[in-house]
Amino acid sequence: MIEHDWAGALAEIKRGTEEILLEAEFIEKLKTGRPLRIKAGFDPTAPDLHLGHTVLINKLRQFQQMGHEVLFLIGDFTGMIGDPTGKSATRPPLTREQVVENAKTYQQQIFKILDPARTQIVFNSEWMGKMTAADLIGLASRQTVARMMERDDFSKRYAAQQPIAIHEFLYPLIQGYDSVALKADVELGGTDQKFNLLMGRELQKQWGQPSQTVITLPLLEGLDGVNKMSKSLGNYIGIAESADEQFGKIMSISDQLMWRYFDLLSFRSLAELAELRAQMAAGRNPRDIKFELGMEIVDRFHGAGAGALARERFIARFAKSEIPEDLPEYRIPAGDGIARVLKAIGLVESTSEAIRHIKAGAVRLNGVVCQDKDQRIDAGEHIIQVGKRRMAKLFVTNVTEGA
Repeated sequence: MIEHDWAGALAEIKRGTEEILLEAEFIEKLKTGRPLRIKAGFDPTAPDLHLGHTVLINKLRQFQQMGHEVLFLIGDFTGMIGDPTGKSATRPPLTREQVVENAKTYQQQIFKILDPARTQIVFNSEWMGKMTAADLIGLASRQTVARMMERDDFSKRYAAQQPIAIHEFLYPLIQGYDSVALKADVELGGTDQKFNLLMGRELQKQWGQPSQTVITLPLLEGLDGVNKMSKSLGNYIGIAESADEQFGKIMSISDQLMWRYFDLLSFRSLAELAELRAQMAAGRNPRDIKFELGMEIVDRFHGAGAGALARERFIARFAKSEIPEDLPEYRIPAGDGIARVLKAIGLVESTSEAIRHIKAGAVRLNGVVCQDKDQRIDAGEHIIQVGKRRMAKLFVTNVTEGA
């Protein structure tokens, strides 16, 4: 039995979450004091996890610290289908070999956050691989096409006359059946996974099990401050990247986005975060507060003290770059990609020239190499640089309504 104040546990769990469905049921589960089975699934569609994935993994860690059992589900079977969530076209399925290789790296990376002794790694091929064709048809009979078309992405694709493959309907069914197989008490997922998570509740009810609580978490914006963090968009911070890469990328985010990262990624208490906000309001340099975020993240993935060393190297690199005090200054609205910004302020003659420099690794924003021509520059003060000699100071402002 878990001895704790359930109300206090609930308050801590609600931090950074979007929804708890149904909260009244969840409270009753907490009141029992028994260790709950907390499920979260990850399809090994790419070899590396990034900070966007850790929003959910951090929440799993929180449950572990409260004494609950974490079921880290690697979707090696569903990974070969391809999650259609949020997609405007059918995803190409991965080969079995790709899925297995990616799954190995996931196991290595998650234990930088989770306690191995309290984590049960499971693969949904363990039960799905044993299903016969008749079993799968039986599972498919549990839901109607009309129910599947309630999914926003499916309905949009159908309305736009874009193809939806039959196997894509199987994805939410299999994810839901995973909860049946694992007898999950709680399932975590991003806000974009709500339909799939609720499917687990429905199928558990059909199998005579208590319905799992669904907890959704927000999607973390990437370095551009606009799009969901994604490796394909190049706006990510990988948890397997070097300490210097992680620290430099964190220093490149806007001051506004910094607080979002603190809220969703930091292990600091709410009181500590409130104190940091008060310090910034009182005049503390936002850069120094961002240093603290960078050091915390780097320490998490590279060991205690690695963050401080990365900060020292970052400062040294900035000093060596010999940024002149009389830089030309430009005030621009947020919104344009970095290639267009470079042309607009005259550091290059054309966007095609800007793209060539970006591909060559010669463009830096706040000392960090830019890899995406469409990377947006968030509101705040920035140093933008092409090569060693062409640089400028940017004051980027948000465009307000009616301005």
